[in-house]
Amino acid sequence: MRVEGRESKIAQRLLAHYDVHARRLPWRAPPGSNATDPYRVWLSEVMLQQTTVAAVGPYFAAFTARWPTVEALAATQDADLMAAWAGLGYYARARNLLACARAVANGHGGRFPDTEEGLRALPGVGAYTAAAVAAIAFGRRAVVVDANVERVVARLFAIATPLPAARPAIRAAADSITPDARAGDFAQAMMDLGATICTSRNPACGICPLRQDCDAVWTADPAAYPVKAAKKVRPHRMGDAWWIERSDGHVWLVRRPDKGLLGGMRALPSGAWSDDPDPTPPFAARWTTLAEPVAHVFTHFSLALRVHATHVGIGHVGLDDSPPGDGEWWPIAALDDAGLPTLFAKAAQMAMKEGIGDARH
Repeated sequence: MRVEGRESKIAQRLLAHYDVHARRLPWRAPPGSNATDPYRVWLSEVMLQQTTVAAVGPYFAAFTARWPTVEALAATQDADLMAAWAGLGYYARARNLLACARAVANGHGGRFPDTEEGLRALPGVGAYTAAAVAAIAFGRRAVVVDANVERVVARLFAIATPLPAARPAIRAAADSITPDARAGDFAQAMMDLGATICTSRNPACGICPLRQDCDAVWTADPAAYPVKAAKKVRPHRMGDAWWIERSDGHVWLVRRPDKGLLGGMRALPSGAWSDDPDPTPPFAARWTTLAEPVAHVFTHFSLALRVHATHVGIGHVGLDDSPPGDGEWWPIAALDDAGLPTLFAKAAQMAMKEGIGDARH
């Protein structure tokens, strides 16, 4: 769709601004040139979903140093990938990342499809990621709408319908201003605009290159767009985790089921998370409970995780010297290398700080 009139001026002004003010990011090509490595574009887009640029930077550098190609990533072990992802959150992204890498390496000769349709056929690649990679890596005209773009477009056109019902109108409006040429630069320019000028709170309208084109500027409160539906109350759950420390300086870690929250990650043994969980420990021992639970917030609920600890000597837990379940003794001195997700990393830090694993039978 070729843009005209006001819409074409929006694209022209924004691209001119981007040519001068584009953020320099390790996965981004300079303005006016398509990215040369679709792998880096794809990897960055997956990492950036619901995560800030500042948080992603070190992870992106570590991933591309360890796995410089999609074939290298595809060949890694699941546990190694999950450990490297620890701390980024939304761990389903990591599982999808590996599935997609293997599909590209094994089914496409290590080459990413260069169209939205082809990209959408890959596991874990949704509409946004397919559009972003098609536009940024391959120069295809694609309508790229992330949270930043959604906010910019809702303000440009003063779309008053509350989210999420407004999304079809926002996408149609974004389509109307996406140019045929430099679609990748345009998408990144819109992202930059939302991240640095057209921010959620206190947008810097005075320095915005699209100020004269923006309908929301003429309202009493541009920051009121996009209009958001009333938030639902986030439910609260409780749970229990067990710190099992062996006398030789190891702690018992388990691998969580592949499906579900924190799937495939190493973790402390943990019971169900519910309104009234069963605090029965995995085996009979003298357990010490941390004074305060570990507080953590997931997307759909908040959690208070009670931490219980015990110290066991060699040969004190079962015939094979291991607690029940599928797990491994991990050296506490190298616990950072286990790749614990944030929730369990916090629990481990609190247990070690309190010294509750030093309680003897």
